[in-house]
Amino acid sequence: MITAPLSRLLAVQDLDRSIAFYQDVLGFEVREPQGDYGFGTTVEVVSGPARLQLRTGESAPDSTGHLRPRGAAILFFETDDAAALRDAAVARGGKPSELERVNWIKFRVFELRDPDGHTLWFGQSFHEPGPGPEPDRLADRHIPPGSGQLRQMIPELPLSDIAAGVTHYCEVLGFRINFAKDDLGILNRDSVTIALIPKTERHGIGSCYMYISDADALHAELVAKGARVQDRPVSMPWGLRQFQVLDLEDNRLTFGQTFE
Repeated sequence: MITAPLSRLLAVQDLDRSIAFYQDVLGFEVREPQGDYGFGTTVEVVSGPARLQLRTGESAPDSTGHLRPRGAAILFFETDDAAALRDAAVARGGKPSELERVNWIKFRVFELRDPDGHTLWFGQSFHEPGPGPEPDRLADRHIPPGSGQLRQMIPELPLSDIAAGVTHYCEVLGFRINFAKDDLGILNRDSVTIALIPKTERHGIGSCYMYISDADALHAELVAKGARVQDRPVSMPWGLRQFQVLDLEDNRLTFGQTFE
């Protein structure tokens, strides 16, 4: 029933208790772990393309690599039948929340907590027109459409070697050169523009967030090109499916696809 890839490492207190929950309540399959992220994974539970690795401990890294305390993870699983999955969890002794329609992400969702307090969201997409009163809002505020001040934002990413950065962004990340010299690189990909600037005491490590059309396709492209991809695409409860990439000098690029 789970239809989208998800991969996370979770810290648990009692491994047997957690295995029983994921296997008996949610119907996950228990497997030997494939890789342990260097954190000593003990067991892996799998349901379709979703894969969770469990280890006993007080913390585990999240999708950004930061350590989070046990029970702090928030996971979103896409499913093709949320109602049936919820009913099955109830029949097996689980205590999920009611199934609700969340219009702003266009999903029917319910929530369930695992024995350590990790939050599990299960959602099924539905298609409804979103709220569209934007022209009326503009009229109410007496602002003619198209007359706003802000036109475009160009994130600046600091590098100690601009030339190497330009090459990396073009050959690995799929950008093209708009303008480049020793101390500046302006690069484009589709409708996105970024600036590579010299690294200084005031400009250390940068980051930016880019909205994209297909997280899984872009992830596969960047992995194939040898990019420093940090994680697989993960569907977040706030309506974005995202993953992160680091450039040559650890600037963080996050790519997010809105749910439809």
